[in-house]
Amino acid sequence: MPRRKLPAALLIGLLLCPLLTATPVAWAAENHAGYYYPAITSQEVYQARSPAMSSANRETRIGFVVAQTSGQRQLQYPPRFAMFAKGDEAEKLIIIGLDEHSFATLFRARAVMAQLTASARGSALFRNMAVEDLFTFFDLAKMLGFRQITVSDGRNYAHRIDLQ
Repeated sequence: MPRRKLPAALLIGLLLCPLLTATPVAWAAENHAGYYYPAITSQEVYQARSPAMSSANRETRIGFVVAQTSGQRQLQYPPRFAMFAKGDEAEKLIIIGLDEHSFATLFRARAVMAQLTASARGSALFRNMAVEDLFTFFDLAKMLGFRQITVSDGRNYAHRIDLQ
């Protein structure tokens, strides 16, 4: 029995179908890369020690970012990083280095995250919960309902932390 050849148009359609159906999902999942930061170069999962607060919502997350930004603007020097919330529910926290040094490497970005942890541990929220020696900035982000944090130098790398 001779083998039948598939028409070229059908063969091309079969080959492209998975790409056409997967691409919008990939774009939807990562529509901030290339605009706010370069493509994700590394990622990790952080298993939070805290659950999201039941009162956490879009307004809470945006209010947190506004408070952080306002605090930076009151300093006598330019901010070292920009922090903003994106996503339909403002569930994605993005932190981009604004100078040539603070976020020059992922290690330096982690040092800034450690400083944010120190600030969070000094907060009344952590002290009242008696978790100031246990929770980190990532736990605070999870409590506020953020699902991921992306840090970047805005030039060479972007690191994604998925909060579980």
